[in-house]
Amino acid sequence: MINEEIKQKFWFNLLVVLALATCLYVLFFISLGFITRHGKEMKVPNVTKQNIKHAQESLESLGFEVVIDSAYEPKQKPFIVLSQIPDTGAVVKNGRTVFLTVNKKDPPATPMPNLVGLSFRSAEMILKNNKLFLGDTSYRPDIAKGAILEQSYRGRIIRPGEMVPQGSRISLVIGEGLGNVQINMPDVIGYTYEEAVNLLAGTGLQYYTIFEGEISDTAAAVIYNQSPKPFNEIGEPNRIKEGDMVDIYIKQTATMEEMEGNKKARIPLDEEP
Repeated sequence: MINEEIKQKFWFNLLVVLALATCLYVLFFISLGFITRHGKEMKVPNVTKQNIKHAQESLESLGFEVVIDSAYEPKQKPFIVLSQIPDTGAVVKNGRTVFLTVNKKDPPATPMPNLVGLSFRSAEMILKNNKLFLGDTSYRPDIAKGAILEQSYRGRIIRPGEMVPQGSRISLVIGEGLGNVQINMPDVIGYTYEEAVNLLAGTGLQYYTIFEGEISDTAAAVIYNQSPKPFNEIGEPNRIKEGDMVDIYIKQTATMEEMEGNKKARIPLDEEP
């Protein structure tokens, strides 16, 4: 009799456990659709090129979470969405996080690359890779034809490694080779050092400076001699090729007689009458 009661209790308990397990199993699958939002999938809209405020409001109104990062593209407007993840048209569950990359208002600084000595095409590519733009280009007679001779930013020479804002325009001076074009030799005797250098550079000539004595103020020092001379033995202008080298001799002060005497080439003694 006792064994019969034990058997009945066992089967009763077993049936209760099975019933509870079945209920839990059914409840789990019923709630699974709610937990995973099954059937509530949607496509991610395209918010690139939109203002971040409008893009964020649009995504959040559809139930998406939004996380914002930033980058800089000089050709794009500030606060514009540059990219999004997931991409446009991706099918995701409602409530999914969408990552947006937004264009900064202020450009970050970048080290200026060294373009001197490179070809124009290489320099242009390096500028683009560093998010810099090509500014004005000019040519100067030089043996390094097609090579970059100078790089400048806002009118001044810029050294490699100096920080410049991304999106800046970098101007380049490019060598155009040494042609056969001849010009009159400029007369820089009596000019200040600064004036002489600007004049020679403007005519496409290169120069080498020779200092005499103590120079206290280079910009105010004067050119008292030059080679080649500005005039030949009979007083006519000497001719020189573009890109040629001119030696300029500089001292702090010089007399008018000294400078006038150095302007014209002298006739060799054995040719004097």
